[in-house]
Amino acid sequence: MPKERADAARNRLKVLSAAARLFRERGVDGVSMDAVAAEAGVGKGTLFRRFGDKSGLAAALLDERERELQEAVLSGPPPLGPGAPAAERLSAFVGAYLDYLLDHLDLVRLSETASPGARYRIGAYRFWRLHAAILLAEIRPGCDADPLAHALLAPLAAEHMTALAGEYGEARAREAVRALVLGGVR
Repeated sequence: MPKERADAARNRLKVLSAAARLFRERGVDGVSMDAVAAEAGVGKGTLFRRFGDKSGLAAALLDERERELQEAVLSGPPPLGPGAPAAERLSAFVGAYLDYLLDHLDLVRLSETASPGARYRIGAYRFWRLHAAILLAEIRPGCDADPLAHALLAPLAAEHMTALAGEYGEARAREAVRALVLGGVR
């Protein structure tokens, strides 16, 4: 992959910083791409060429946080990282993913629902599914781990968590999902 030009990298950081600030202040639905371009001091064409639409911008904002979580899963300390029993790692992963999801719920929802099936095409989802499948295969040897991983991740969809948190509050939604997801694996 070619190295990003310095001016393009600066513009990207300005756009991401402006978008994060505006989304925090107004919520994702209250921010237009025009507002992001104006806040960042870049042309609308630059913004649309780089990110495509608001869901592309959301995905770019989420990318860094997802990388941090992936790094913790791959090489961080146990129980999230290697070295703990698979069931403990799965529990730690569900907790860490819920933290990430609830901290960025509007952005994750936007990126997951940009088009039908968008959630399943996102690279991060494929990573989480593979991670869950590996742990499930260790917890339940001989199970059909890949579809089981999909089923395990289904309640962690942003659209689902938005509805649950809206109706029951974040704490109850978190506990309900943890109980459902982890109760079925033991």
